[in-house]
Amino acid sequence: MYEKKGKKPGKPEQQLTPLSELGEFGLIHRLTKDIRHMQPSTIKGVGDDAAVIDSGKDEAYLVSTDLLVEGIHFDMTYTPLKHLGYKAVVVNASDIAAMNGTPRQIMVSMVIPSRYSAEALDEIYAGIKLACDTYQIDLIGGDTSSSTSGLVISVTVIGTAVKEEIVYRKGANPGDLLCVTGDLGSAYIGLLLLEREKKVFQTNPGMQPELTGFDYQIGRFLKPEARTDVRRLLEGIGVKPTSMIDISDGLASEILHLCKQSDVGCKIYEEKIPIDPQTRELAMEFKLIPSVAVLSGGEDYELLFTIPQSDHEKIKDVAGITVIGHTTEPSEGRYIVTPDGKEVEITAQGWEAF
Repeated sequence: MYEKKGKKPGKPEQQLTPLSELGEFGLIHRLTKDIRHMQPSTIKGVGDDAAVIDSGKDEAYLVSTDLLVEGIHFDMTYTPLKHLGYKAVVVNASDIAAMNGTPRQIMVSMVIPSRYSAEALDEIYAGIKLACDTYQIDLIGGDTSSSTSGLVISVTVIGTAVKEEIVYRKGANPGDLLCVTGDLGSAYIGLLLLEREKKVFQTNPGMQPELTGFDYQIGRFLKPEARTDVRRLLEGIGVKPTSMIDISDGLASEILHLCKQSDVGCKIYEEKIPIDPQTRELAMEFKLIPSVAVLSGGEDYELLFTIPQSDHEKIKDVAGITVIGHTTEPSEGRYIVTPDGKEVEITAQGWEAF
């Protein structure tokens, strides 16, 4: 006689873990926690903005890679193809800037649905080439494949930095000053504006989008720039960050990464966060607290870094750099201080891939 198929007695059913439960960074930790390096040239692997590889000379190679996936990272309803190509390069150059390095070469791979024409790809590559010209980066290769779903662009960037000048996410000490470049939150507001007009168009295709006057916010989302200039700026005033990270997933997420890697706490002051005045007004129109758009929004591609308090005089009057707080002993926690003095624990609620 045949036995009935089914669960074997006494064997518990395996519980599977949804990716949404882990989140992007939890998944990365799960997949890479047991990795060990076998090559002596690997100085730094997973866990920073870029990997660091020994060149055998004074400089090290910096390597990073990023994916842009249609429907996840960009929406073709409102994304110009040339802007998309440009942004694909910039988000990778930003990772090298966050290591205090210089981007040198990129490799571009694309997974392409059949609905895209050769002319559409020409336009994407026009943006890629423009970014390469802007940042003096060489395009040295890549790969292409067909896709049964959406467009995927994968860029790998190679940079260099003098070993002693590389800045990691770890390295901050209690009492260091927390600094940011530029202003924050505009990219997220730009995305909200585009999404709002997309919904209007879907309801009434005859309506023209109302985007006039919002060039700054929309540009910050569709065509960001990498802060490769900051290394030279800081070098010029004699300041080397103790730690650094680029702001791609929201200020809260990046502060927590930096604090975790450096084993420090922090206090940031809400009123010190640099926000463009129009962006502040638009955030309130969207019924958002402006600082929440900064903490959770992402896509700014500015830099967050720490410096010793002794460097405050050197940096306090530098245009485009703002001191927003300081690091503390890890036992003191990680908080944002409101204008009325209330301390609120910082939690990462930024963009999640899953």
